[in-house]
Amino acid sequence: MRLFFLILLIISFSCSDKLTKPNKILFVTSNATHYGNSDIETTNNFPEIVYAYHEFDKATIEVDFVSPNGGQIPIGYIHSSDTIIQDYLFDTTLLNKLKNTLHPSEVVKEDYYAIYYVGGGSAMFGVAENKPIQKIAFYISEENDGLLTGICHGIAGMVNIKNSDGQFVMQNKKITGFPDAFENIEADYYKQFPFSIDQAVTDRGAYFEYSKKGWDGFYIVDNKIITGQDPTSAHLIAKEIIRKFTSSK
Repeated sequence: MRLFFLILLIISFSCSDKLTKPNKILFVTSNATHYGNSDIETTNNFPEIVYAYHEFDKATIEVDFVSPNGGQIPIGYIHSSDTIIQDYLFDTTLLNKLKNTLHPSEVVKEDYYAIYYVGGGSAMFGVAENKPIQKIAFYISEENDGLLTGICHGIAGMVNIKNSDGQFVMQNKKITGFPDAFENIEADYYKQFPFSIDQAVTDRGAYFEYSKKGWDGFYIVDNKIITGQDPTSAHLIAKEIIRKFTSSK
């Protein structure tokens, strides 16, 4: 009899472990400090990090950061007059995470409910072609039944993610991001881009949409894919993730 109850106890603990849901968010960033091989400096977009991070922080949802090489990443686009930005410029927890981003091999992919691709010029380099990060995104989407999200130039990192059928995850989905219409396509920085986000999204069989006004919080939710046009949608994307995470409990 005692053996019977012991077996039941073991089974109970095993089932509890399997029922434990992923409850963290993974931010994808880039190590790139320059546009391609040029001497034009670039960074990850700090507001796109902070506005989303702030929402998760308020909701007590833990955030980790990953980059292709791990370690410190460049940050910029900092508007010091913004009070939220000001606060996080001195937040030792966040700054330590940005100084010590995870290498893809260090990511425990079972822990994450959503992956969020940060923008900024850096996002155009080193992320889209990174196979380990693609595998992490695949796992979060397929195995964890999680969300694939991104913002602005961060959408570049999402264009090569495929599902278990070998199809691009964004195929037949509505996607937004920073459009060519708002780029200076004759500028030297743009000529360093490995591809156009608009075109890459379209080539994957997705539907690229954007607000012609811009900087108005435009974002799109298409099932488990959430994308935003520019930094003004970062907090809205985060709130959507929180809403879906809460409703899935």
